Amino acid sequence: MAKVWLLNSNYISFLYSACRDQRSDTRSEGDKYGTPRAHDPHFRGPVVNRSCTDVLCCMIFMLFIMAYVLLGLAAWVNGDPRRVAYPTDSQGYFCGQKGTPNENKSILFYFNMLTCTSPSVVVNLQCPTTQICVSKCPERFLTFMEIQFKYKNDSEYWTYYSQFCRTTFLKPVETLSQVLLDNDCPSAIYPSKPFLQRCFPDFSTKNGTLTVGNKTVFDDGSGKTRNAAELRKAANGINKALDARAIGVKVFEDYATTWYWILIGLTIAMFLSWMFVMLLRFTAGLLFWIFTFGVIGIIAYGIWRCYLEYSRLEEQPGSHLNAYTIGIQTDISMYFRLKQTWFALMIILCLLELFIILMLIFLRTRIRISIALLKEGSKAIGYIPSTLIYPALTFFFLSVCISYWAVVALYLATSGAPIYKVIAPQGQCEHENKTCDPVGFNTTEIAKACPGAQCHFAFYGGKSLYHQYITTFQLLNLFVFLWLINFVIALGQCALAGAFASYYWALKKPDDIPPYPLFTAFGRAIRYHTGSLAFGSLILAVIQMFRLILEYLDKRLQKAQSNISKFLKCCLRCCFWCLEKAVKFLNRNAYVMMAIYGKNFCKSARDAFNLLMRNILKIAVMDRVTDFVLILGKILVAGCIGVLAFLLFTERLPVIIEGPTSLNYYWVPLLTVIVGSYIIAHGFFSVYAMCIETIFICFLEDLERNDGSAEKPYYMSQSLMKIMNRRNVETKKQ
Repeated sequence: MAKVWLLNSNYISFLYSACRDQRSDTRSEGDKYGTPRAHDPHFRGPVVNRSCTDVLCCMIFMLFIMAYVLLGLAAWVNGDPRRVAYPTDSQGYFCGQKGTPNENKSILFYFNMLTCTSPSVVVNLQCPTTQICVSKCPERFLTFMEIQFKYKNDSEYWTYYSQFCRTTFLKPVETLSQVLLDNDCPSAIYPSKPFLQRCFPDFSTKNGTLTVGNKTVFDDGSGKTRNAAELRKAANGINKALDARAIGVKVFEDYATTWYWILIGLTIAMFLSWMFVMLLRFTAGLLFWIFTFGVIGIIAYGIWRCYLEYSRLEEQPGSHLNAYTIGIQTDISMYFRLKQTWFALMIILCLLELFIILMLIFLRTRIRISIALLKEGSKAIGYIPSTLIYPALTFFFLSVCISYWAVVALYLATSGAPIYKVIAPQGQCEHENKTCDPVGFNTTEIAKACPGAQCHFAFYGGKSLYHQYITTFQLLNLFVFLWLINFVIALGQCALAGAFASYYWALKKPDDIPPYPLFTAFGRAIRYHTGSLAFGSLILAVIQMFRLILEYLDKRLQKAQSNISKFLKCCLRCCFWCLEKAVKFLNRNAYVMMAIYGKNFCKSARDAFNLLMRNILKIAVMDRVTDFVLILGKILVAGCIGVLAFLLFTERLPVIIEGPTSLNYYWVPLLTVIVGSYIIAHGFFSVYAMCIETIFICFLEDLERNDGSAEKPYYMSQSLMKIMNRRNVETKKQ
């Protein structure tokens, strides 16, 4: 990806203009981005004597954290996660909750599933029919009209039917119209099965015909004959969930069969990542070409494999269909039986192969600098091996933040008392979605104005000040979460930058490297620069919050958008994406300057921006090429493990090793291994990326500070000096 910040350098300069020193407008063009830093004979790397920076932002950050903790306590006091675990009936009571009348009634029963096709379902996320808690689902077809005749000969019919009524009756004395008006009993019941603690129709297929309870048609209790297809339409979303459940069971079976193979694959990926990191110290050039040709070979194997599958399906019946013809299928393997799928994959892999080859051709002159930086970075990590463990600490902090955010969001969502709203089956009532009281609702003016309208439980809320601001608290929870996530990442970048800067500015490596450089840099970042790190992460959090709000509005207003609004939406998305990428890049370099000189965020960002702009040509030969090399490493690690996993899970290695057999979906453990391997490789190589970026900033500072004389020797390695045609005086004398 091209440098977004370079394309928007004027905008970034404006964004941080408040942080830049205002100088005379008459300065020369050479001083536009500041003057090069002068030589300091006492400078020996990261400044030790420094003071706290951006104290005001630090105080604001601490206040937000305290408010976040108080918000979590308030949510914990008022929230009740059981409201998510247990289904809720129309009166707002939990099904199956211990210590309540519904303790032995753990399943939710819908009086009339056919009303679930109402438009109000989309608006209120509630099926506009009475819902009660029952101990078991119906197992037979019965209507209220039938019960009125059958109970006279056999009371067992009414005993069975009455368990699906809201109240207990000795006998069905009410008329059908009165039952429907009072919602005391369902007009009909039909065979159902419990799923997710809810009763859903027991669908099956008989001779290619959809049936419910072995019947294709049935009486809905109001004198109308319905067929199973109508009921299926009403429960369409539920049946998709049922299909998903079946897939979930099969996926779980595959994981249960292959979990140890997955762990072995991830362990091998960790070993490969560590081995590549260590080998880069000695054979960066060789490994670069191994990375390159390895990725090219893996993609070539993929192209060859796709071609073989395409050729094999040439004469298979049904393989000429396309994805549009078969529609959306829950069985993913259906798509891999089509020629079109393998042809599309082959085209994609061919384009990717061509892109990589062209990149290598046009960037061949920049590879030497990338290899030199990789060697230097590998040496730095070799001297400071603790940096490879730091991603685990970052992962731990991120896990804590994510867990706290999820728990607070859950408790906030379940805060308050039951709120009831008017729901009309036909979706045509002026009082629809208004708050109501279920007690005596049928005698109110709303029930008279809207025949068939019902007062159902909608959500949990309240009229207190706390409940009125639940939405605001959710937004605050999300914002502080983004702020903390960015702060944790910024802390890691600043700590790693301080450690690697200590390595670079050691004249005699490794003798002059201070002890425990990573621990020292981490403590220095926490003690002196918490406010500055919070400042930089705050900027990113605000941008990300705007992006999320934009995505939310897009989802909510998707059907009401015109072509102009869609165009503006795409423009805003692009602008915020570019802005986020640009700020992330500038923040990283600001943290490097902060770790070295101990200045506040604004001054560090200004110095980093000026330094990079003064050396714009040098940046062009380094940055993205190095990222390209690291990405190749990630792809190679994930690709090697992916190929081995593919051969193992598809039983193509029976001679070497016997893998798992009888898998439902071999791609489930395969994708798990590939994604997990890529994440592990990303953790190792992210340390490398920060190392190289730090060394590059120090390298530019070194070029400006020093000239290679005895008084101003270069701190860079011999390989970098050779590439840049620079030498120290001592080197010349030798």
